[in-house]
Parts: sequence; structure tokens; C-alpha cells
Amino acid sequence: MAIDPTYEPFTFKTADGQPTGFDVDIAEAICTEIKHKCVYVEQVWDSMIPGLQAKKYDVIVSSMSITDERKQVVDFSDKYYNTPSRIVVKADTPFTDLSSLKGKKIGVIKGSTQEKYAMGELRPAGVNVVPYEAQDQVYLDIRSGRLDGTVADSVEVTGGSRSVATSGL
Repeated sequence: MAIDPTYEPFTFKTADGQPTGFDVDIAEAICTEIKHKCVYVEQVWDSMIPGLQAKKYDVIVSSMSITDERKQVVDFSDKYYNTPSRIVVKADTPFTDLSSLKGKKIGVIKGSTQEKYAMGELRPAGVNVVPYEAQDQVYLDIRSGRLDGTVADSVEVTGGSRSVATSGL
């Protein structure tokens, strides 16, 4: 089962390096139901579908949004939760609308629906969109001052950005 262990609270690692989170709970329930042991393969986000196609793993359990494009190559289960994306910026970054983000640096995960949105909506508005391999890297760069914010899943950004002062739309 492929997971992205950088997407708290859906999938992340415990202090001793074990995968945990909502998606891991779903995966464990599936494995129990089919009477198989879960074996997790950590994968960067933009390689999830190519890894599945290359048969590196059998299943992706990692909060993947269902899109028409992805349905061409992935057989999705029923949706087991729904949460919108959110633009989130540091508390000291003025944010009223997209034009207020002109010249700002916003981090996104490569290959995500949030990257697609940012490239189509934010970049034309003058926002510098910076793709990353993992969301935890985005948070590190927000905290260090290299980024002004992110576009991410609203539940994840609440759990994953605990130490980032944020405001958002």
C-alpha cells in the first residue's frame, strides 16, 4: 500500500517511525477485512500513480482526490471523506483576495490538485508557486520564512501546520 507519510493527520509517522493516521486506519481495516498484512511503501506524491502503474504496490491509500484525469488510470473506491482545499498564509501576510498574494511565494505538493489550482489561478495573478515533494517540507519553509503560505487540504493544513501561525480563506 502506497502512502505519503508527510500528510498529517491523514498519514504521518509516530516518534518511532511507524506510519499512523486516518488513511493508515482505513488501510488497516481493509487489510483486516481481506485477511492480509498491510505492507506500506512510502512514496512522494507526484510518483504515486506512476508507481501504481509500474506495479510497485497494489493500492494507494493516501488521500487522493478523485478527478476525471486520474480516473483514466486509477480505479477509485467510493469516497470516504470530503474536505475542500484552502489557501493559508502566515499571520503577518495580508490576504484579502488573490490579488493581495501578488509577489508572494506559495508552496504546493507536486502533482496535487492544489498544484493544479495554484498554477491555473494563483500563478496568473502574479503569485510565485513553488512545487515541493512533501507537505512537511512546505511547512518547514513557511516557518523559516522562505514561503508565505500554502494551498492544501483544509483538514490537513489544520493538523499539519500546528506550529505555523495561519490565516486563510
